[in-house]
Amino acid sequence: MSSTAAQQVRSRLAPLLEGRERVRLTVVPDRRSSAARLPFVVLVSVILVGGVVGLLCFNTSMQQAAFAENKLQEQATNLAARQESLSSQIQRLQDPQNIAARAQRLGMVIPASPALIHVPNGKVEGTAVPADRSATPPLYPRIAKPAYAVTPPATTTQAKTDRHARR
Repeated sequence: MSSTAAQQVRSRLAPLLEGRERVRLTVVPDRRSSAARLPFVVLVSVILVGGVVGLLCFNTSMQQAAFAENKLQEQATNLAARQESLSSQIQRLQDPQNIAARAQRLGMVIPASPALIHVPNGKVEGTAVPADRSATPPLYPRIAKPAYAVTPPATTTQAKTDRHARR
């Protein structure tokens, strides 16, 4: 501002300030000054580092869960195969032909004429005779071999080698 402009402002303000005491003006610091940046930078850094560590922990736990799942899946597969083999073994052992063969190896025979006892009155029907092997039919009846046998004729083949193809 020029000195004439300042005088004009003073002359206009003079009537307003006549009864008042003169106010001393001072320089006030700018209120928009930036706050300390260090705490903000530290806060943002802590949040970022915490997020990265959290993601690493989450990823590690997910990998461990995946390994555990694979191990349990393999164990379930092995147990299912074992259950299948045990079921097959049970069916094979429950086969009537197998039971009859084991009974015969143990010396059990089919009785010729069984005797029945009626429990309520104690009456016995039939006569019991000792069992022997004569009443037990063979488990594996012998099949007579056919008088003729079909065998295919023997054929031989010789491979021709070409001397020029090997060189």
